[in-house]
Amino acid sequence: MSAKAQWFLIDSEQEYNNATARYEQVKYAAKNTEQHKEKLLLVHLISEYEKSVVNLPEVDPVELIKIRLDDFGYKPADLATVYGDKGTISKVLNYKQALSLTMIRKFSQFLKLPVDSLIKEYELKITA
Repeated sequence: MSAKAQWFLIDSEQEYNNATARYEQVKYAAKNTEQHKEKLLLVHLISEYEKSVVNLPEVDPVELIKIRLDDFGYKPADLATVYGDKGTISKVLNYKQALSLTMIRKFSQFLKLPVDSLIKEYELKITA
C-alpha cells in the first residue's frame, strides 16, 4: 500500500497536471472513503488554480468553444468525435442550436473549460 498523498495549494502547471491526473484516478471513489475525501479536495484545489490562471475572454459560449478549438489546434470534427454527431456540432457552431447539458459536460472536459463559461445565455440565429 502506498503512502497517503499530501496535497497543497497548486501553484504550477506541473502540480496542476499531477492533481488532474490523480483526480482521474479517484473520480469514481465511493462516498465516505479516503479516496472520496481526496477527490473533493482535488476538485477544490484544481478549481482554485484554474480561477487564478485562466483568463478566459468575455465572449459567448460558442465563440469560446471556437477559440479553444483554435488554441488546441482542433477542428469541429474533433468535437463531433467527442459528442458523436457532426450535424449537431455544425448547428451549434453556427448558432442554430443551443448547447445541450451533455455537450457542455463533454466540451468542458475536452476543451479544459469551466462549465460556468459554457452555460451563459446567448442568442441563436433563427431563420424563417
